[in-house]
Amino acid sequence: MIFKDRRIQSSDVTPRRVFEQRREWLKTAAMGSMAMGLGSWLEREAFAKTPIAKEKLAAKFNEQYSTKETATSYEEVTSYNNFYEFGMDKDEPAKYAERLQTRPWAISIEGLVKKPLTLDIDALLKLAPMEERIYRMRCVEGWSMVIPWNGYALSHLINKVEPLGSAKYMEFITLADPKQMPGLRRPVLDWPYREGLRMDEAMNPLTLLTLGLYGEILP
Repeated sequence: MIFKDRRIQSSDVTPRRVFEQRREWLKTAAMGSMAMGLGSWLEREAFAKTPIAKEKLAAKFNEQYSTKETATSYEEVTSYNNFYEFGMDKDEPAKYAERLQTRPWAISIEGLVKKPLTLDIDALLKLAPMEERIYRMRCVEGWSMVIPWNGYALSHLINKVEPLGSAKYMEFITLADPKQMPGLRRPVLDWPYREGLRMDEAMNPLTLLTLGLYGEILP
């Protein structure tokens, strides 16, 4: 099975009207290495805390997937990330992902399936009942976060395409558009980014197709 990003390139569409309440940037003058580090931190914090128009998600809490640990704040979750498409530093995705156009946006599912499928983000949001699960994410780099994710089991989507018995793996192929993703100009990876799961991993009830966090669509 192959999941492919089917978004059209930014050059193929008329740019969408600027969102209301767009994030405003905090410009900090840096003096010396300490001031530069503080400036970067302040900019990231200001970016994450600036109010924007957010799309709410109606997600029912699933108590089977929870923890008593304190949840990581929304500001920290959304300003400390690994997305090399937008930069190598943890704060760069929050700065530069604003360029990413998420509507119109679609994915295709093809390969060893009976019913190949192409659907957009709005169809994904309605495909199955949304639930909230609190997962403790542990990164291979040594840091972790406790996050209330919103979404549904990936198996709901997989079952729609009816995989063949011969399907052993799922491959995810992401968008690669340098106009929207400045990090693609650096040859740190063989773009586009790919990820994979065994079918048993993909169908495991723990595997979540995540569309939001803290009751709001992913920023």
